[in-house]
Amino acid sequence: MVDRAAALADLSTTPQAVVPQPSEDSTAALVAVPLEAAAVEEDLSGTADELRTTASDGVPEGVDVYLTGAVGFQDDITNAFAGADVRLLVITASIVALLLIVTYRSPVLWLVPLAVVGTADGIARVGAVAAAEALGFIVDASIGGILSVLVFGAGTNYALLLVARYREELHRTDDRFEAMGVAVRRAGPAILASGSTVILSLLALMLADLGGTRALGVTCAIGIAVAMLFALTVLPAALVVCGRGLFWPFVPRVVDGADEKGGVWDRIARSVARRPALVATVAGLGVAVLGLGLVGSSVGLSQTQQLVGDPESVQGQEVIEENFSPGTTSRTTVLAPDAAADDALAVAESVPGVIDPAPGESADGWTQITLAVDAAPQSDEAFAVITDLREAYAGAPEPTSDSLVGGPDATALDTTTTAERDQRTVIPVIFGIVFLILVVLLRALVAPVLLIATVLLTYVGSMGLGSLVFRYVLDIPAFDTTVVLYAFLFLVALGVDYNIFLVTRAREEARASGTREGMIRAVSSTGGVITSAGILLAAVFAVLGVLPVIALLQIGIIVCVGVLLDTLVVRTLLVPALAGVLGERFWWPGRVGERGSGREGRVGAHAMAEGSAGR
Repeated sequence: MVDRAAALADLSTTPQAVVPQPSEDSTAALVAVPLEAAAVEEDLSGTADELRTTASDGVPEGVDVYLTGAVGFQDDITNAFAGADVRLLVITASIVALLLIVTYRSPVLWLVPLAVVGTADGIARVGAVAAAEALGFIVDASIGGILSVLVFGAGTNYALLLVARYREELHRTDDRFEAMGVAVRRAGPAILASGSTVILSLLALMLADLGGTRALGVTCAIGIAVAMLFALTVLPAALVVCGRGLFWPFVPRVVDGADEKGGVWDRIARSVARRPALVATVAGLGVAVLGLGLVGSSVGLSQTQQLVGDPESVQGQEVIEENFSPGTTSRTTVLAPDAAADDALAVAESVPGVIDPAPGESADGWTQITLAVDAAPQSDEAFAVITDLREAYAGAPEPTSDSLVGGPDATALDTTTTAERDQRTVIPVIFGIVFLILVVLLRALVAPVLLIATVLLTYVGSMGLGSLVFRYVLDIPAFDTTVVLYAFLFLVALGVDYNIFLVTRAREEARASGTREGMIRAVSSTGGVITSAGILLAAVFAVLGVLPVIALLQIGIIVCVGVLLDTLVVRTLLVPALAGVLGERFWWPGRVGERGSGREGRVGAHAMAEGSAGR
């Protein structure tokens, strides 16, 4: 390895430091290559390829060469995402197409919403990336993947709701333009409220300190806005232009008794209404029990635990941990004032877990001290050593106390700390946004509080179940630091959508039938479409598992589980049961009674219009 080390030294900023370090049993050798940070950032892939080629050139057969450390891990992440955005888009569109075909049972109808949502995704990608870059944010492949998932998931949900209401109205009138007008007026407020909730919740991420979190907020907020705009404008126009034949072979015709409900959802709703207190208790406790899975869970993954599979950098790190100090490849840098360089070095030597501190170059009044941490990179043990080191410098006399601790482990620790601070800042804001929108939409206080409580219950239950799956099925020991906030955002902002779709319809029906019967009619009317929308959104988020990052895998699984819980349990059982228990108090302090201005008034208007046409 001496000749390979000499060749690698020609690529280093400090050639004299590039020497092979053999393990105790001489079965492995480690060669550290200091590089110029600016050059690596400018061409990461080229730098990694050059290091690999130089290190492996002429190596005897049977000798394995691994590139690990910061350059190796970053290059593996970049390579893993190569083509992933296209793969993600294809899989997402395919799942949406399949579920639309199953939902509509039509060989042609699914093409219109898929084309509209696909166009919205393309426009959103261009506009969102341009806006984010103009604001100075970096949009990486992971953000682009989440953007497509959100646009396809939310956009298709809006399309399902609108098409279902349009088809319902086509059973009442021969005029498809009138039917679409009623559909947009009735479903539009729910879509607008739903989209606004998600958009404002995403924009709340601008309060975060992490640049990646703010970039996600900006890009995805624009994506949802485009999806909502297309659902309320382009989709209605396309459906009307295509006419009734688009629903072939189940073309909706005007029938008597279109307002009469029946079927499986009506039976479920009436079963819940017969014993609402019991159903609410059982459903609520059932979801809450899942939250017990959070017992013993933790947040934070080491560097080797953040990638799916076994890439080269992870294999190399495993070899290092078997034969050397695990923190050898993750060098920590201390910048100390020149006048305190010796004292700063002594402080570093006194901290347990610090290995081989050594002074380096001096410039602009600062001296560089490099050291290693005797722990796996970005692990809890490494963070503990970095924290102890910083506290030791903070407690030292001036000017030693002015020393700064940096490097990959220190940066990862700062990122984790900042992520926790972002959670404390952003989560209450999201709660406030959702609550205010629900209050304005429903003109009530009790219903919004209960709906938010059910969504929060869903979040806790899905996090608990996800924790069990990660630890005991997928062998992932903890949540990634970004998962807590992102999963909360998507489950609350998107999960409340289905409650909005249900409760706005219940409020509309309650004007003519009262709250309990109105909720039954709402479940009967929206049960099929909301369930289809929930299954579709869950499947779309599950597609994030094709991306090679553990954080995205965890977000996909948690949101998938949460959406299914919200769709099949909370929206179907818990919310209707709570409305059944409270009755008219569900809308307090507002009042929704039988005023004859709801369904009956609209049906009467249709009858008058038909009579006028006959005369």
